[in-house]
Amino acid sequence: MRFLLDAEQRAFAASLDRMLAAADTPSAVRAWADGDHAPGRALWSRLAEAGVFALAVPEAYEGVGPLPVELAVAFVELGRHAVPGPVVETVAAAVLLGELSALGEPGPAERLLPGLATGKSPATLVLPDGHAPEAGASAPSGGHTPDARATPSGDHAPDPNPAALSGGYALDADAAAVSLVVDGGGLWLVSGHGPVRASVDGARRLARPEGGGELLAEGPAVERAAVRALVWARLATAAQALGVGLALLGRTVEYVGRRTQFGVPVGSFQAVKHRLADALIALEFARPLLFGAALSMAPAEVAAAKVTACEAAYTTARAALQLHGAIGYTAEYDLSLWFTKARALRSAWGTPAACRAEALAGLSGGGRPPRS
Repeated sequence: MRFLLDAEQRAFAASLDRMLAAADTPSAVRAWADGDHAPGRALWSRLAEAGVFALAVPEAYEGVGPLPVELAVAFVELGRHAVPGPVVETVAAAVLLGELSALGEPGPAERLLPGLATGKSPATLVLPDGHAPEAGASAPSGGHTPDARATPSGDHAPDPNPAALSGGYALDADAAAVSLVVDGGGLWLVSGHGPVRASVDGARRLARPEGGGELLAEGPAVERAAVRALVWARLATAAQALGVGLALLGRTVEYVGRRTQFGVPVGSFQAVKHRLADALIALEFARPLLFGAALSMAPAEVAAAKVTACEAAYTTARAALQLHGAIGYTAEYDLSLWFTKARALRSAWGTPAACRAEALAGLSGGGRPPRS
């Protein structure tokens, strides 16, 4: 099947592309990696004005959603331009809060969702069962592993502070106005974070949620809302990865057309053409899976789209790195910003193995795979 965007969706993508192309996102990415959030926040405000974050927020809370197809369209452009910040996490947090409201817990949504929709309150989110914002980074991925604490009697018991119980890492907790942790059957609003650790992508800054925790909701509704948030996080990550891959491919095609060897463009060599064709096929195969999953929002289909898009972006990154030669290894060269992001997104919100297992379980009629 072919999943074609309508004229309004294509115009939305084009407007975001123009806006981000004029915003010098590489400079914002480098500043973000250095802990300077000002350029990124300015970019964030423009994205919010364009309605990007409102796509995941119900109309009752100043949003226009939920609109998963339009959100996928937007996140392809965010990936194409390597936009920094907890963009996926903000969407996932918005979905979690909106789902809680639909399940009869409107308090947290009334309090927090308007700020997420308008971009005033960037959010980060940590879910249980190892679904940390990033695995495979220089910092361990973690899940929500209870941390044993020594008690005066010499026994070990869990720390009652839910933020301390969280073994996972939150993305950009130092820049987020709202830090949410799902732990122990409850949703907690956490006030602080631990030391920031580097990721394979310098602009993806990881920290453990710490400090005082306020319980916002608890019970089965939190678990159901967390599952829904994970599906949306994977969809947004898949779209972001597709955009990263398209950017890498486009820049590499341009580069091999300029670079000459033996008096002719490198891009005229058959071996180079084959590498680029393989990357293009992988990306174009991922595109209909992404938008098909956005139409259904079935967890297995979203997982399949996520692993396919992320593997396509990673394959394209490897080809781009080889075809750029030595310059591709330099951090000063802008393309490195997309290389590292392709690597980080590959295991964000579900490793390839976890997403394949969920997709396979869905195809076989088994539903979600058992929790480990």
